[in-house]
Amino acid sequence: MDIKMLMRQAQDVQKKMQKVQEEMATQEFEGASAGGMVKISITGAGLAKKILIDPSLINLDEKEILEDLLIAAFNDAKKKADDGSSDTMRAATSGLQLPPGFKL
Repeated sequence: MDIKMLMRQAQDVQKKMQKVQEEMATQEFEGASAGGMVKISITGAGLAKKILIDPSLINLDEKEILEDLLIAAFNDAKKKADDGSSDTMRAATSGLQLPPGFKL
């Protein structure tokens, strides 16, 4: 295997990965719970952008339930962001022929 070619490929992949990471950081992912009554949008970097709560859920007697639903919606959005990031990174590195055991 040609080391120069491998190094060039690694540099190209590094540039692609940096671009993908920058794009993913600004992409928004929405998570939901309670059948869509609680929604949270986060960036690919994991920062919360927006929370939407159906007015019917706002009941002081059920505050703990609402808090649990917010956590569930955030975790759903985070999972989607992580999955989207993994899929995008996999696409960015596809076709790269790395030696066995070599990881980026």
